[in-house]
Amino acid sequence: MEIFFSGSIRGGRSDVDIYAALIDLLERHGEVLTEHVEAEETAQGLSDADIHEQDVAWLRQADVVVAEVTTPSLGVGYELGRAVQWEKPVLCLYRPDGDHDLSAMIRGNDAVTVEEYRDPATLEPVLASFVDEHR
Repeated sequence: MEIFFSGSIRGGRSDVDIYAALIDLLERHGEVLTEHVEAEETAQGLSDADIHEQDVAWLRQADVVVAEVTTPSLGVGYELGRAVQWEKPVLCLYRPDGDHDLSAMIRGNDAVTVEEYRDPATLEPVLASFVDEHR
C-alpha cells in the first residue's frame, strides 16, 4: 500500500510534530511516499517546478491520499483536487479547535472522507480502517 500524505509545508510548520506523528501511524499500514512533509528542510535544492513534478508523480503512484487540512494550503488543496479527479480514496484529518474553519470545498465533497480529531494518537483505528478498506 502506497500512501500520499499531504500537509501544509510552507504555512504549517507549527504542525510539524503532528505531521510526524501522523506519518508514524501511517507507516504501520504502508509506505508513505511523502514522509518528507514533516522534515524541517523539505525539498532543499529543488526548484518549484521540480517539487510540482515530484509531488504529482507520487500522487499518481499512491493508492490512497491522507491529508492534514487544519492549516489551509493552496498546495494541499491542489493535491486533493487532483486526487479526487483521479478517483483516489481521500481522507482529510481536521482539528476543529484550529484557527480556521474547514473549507466547504473539502467538507462538502462526497468523494472526500473528513475525520475530526484532537490528538493524533486517537487516529490509529481511523487510519487502519481507511487503509484496509482501500487495499
